[in-house]
Amino acid sequence: MSRPHPARVLIRRTCLVAALVAAGLSLPAVASAAPSTAYANVPAASDAPAPEATDGDGGVGTLVVNGRPASENYSFLVYTSGCSASLIKANWVVTAKHCPTPSSVRVGSVNRSSGGTVVSVVRAVNHPSIDVKLFQLGTSVSHAPAVIPSTSGAVGTATRIIGWGQTCPTRGCGSAPTIANELDTSIVADSRCSGINGTYEICTNNTNGNAGACYGDSGGPQVRSVGGRWNLIGATSRAGNNNSTCATGPSIYGDLPSIRSWINTQVGGLPS
Repeated sequence: MSRPHPARVLIRRTCLVAALVAAGLSLPAVASAAPSTAYANVPAASDAPAPEATDGDGGVGTLVVNGRPASENYSFLVYTSGCSASLIKANWVVTAKHCPTPSSVRVGSVNRSSGGTVVSVVRAVNHPSIDVKLFQLGTSVSHAPAVIPSTSGAVGTATRIIGWGQTCPTRGCGSAPTIANELDTSIVADSRCSGINGTYEICTNNTNGNAGACYGDSGGPQVRSVGGRWNLIGATSRAGNNNSTCATGPSIYGDLPSIRSWINTQVGGLPS
């Protein structure tokens, strides 16, 4: 068990369930249905990252609902079609299980249309119990991965969520911004989140009662600052109040420190 009870805050982010895998990719046999309150966007076929894609007009408003444009270029941030994710090793990415498995991802850029490195996805591995999935990349990248610590933190721990979710709170009300957004939030008591698994999930506050993850943020990182370095503690999963309108309550994140040993085994050793 990686973090102290009763505390864990999780931000919900959800991507649409996509059972199909692009040609050449291998998926585990176990399929997973997306939670009913998952924050998902159905990606168009043309939405996959492309090496020569150009910037759009930016669409830089609030990405996470009532968040702000990314304040730094997170080296570990990953864009996957319809979802967000995090680099945890030179050739491995973590996201939400309910997110589609794309043919490629863009690593190391807050702009989903340009920058960073576009690399193929060759395999997906689902966690057996919670809404977490790993992507193995076809080649290693030079971007610095996020470190998964041994514990996620107690209630009240300050955290940040990052992703390409839509900026308005109802499903389909808008498209994903070009530039990722971020929101400072905190871990709250498990009792604030409905249906949470307190052992393996984090309950995350909806800042000011009106800010949080939304459709397209699924799988994206929840991080906390430790010694001036971002530590990855969560992957966006779903809403914590059974409400399909974003940011109306706390969200739930997969608690990555709690399954660190499983991740370590799957990827052949995590960086420290």
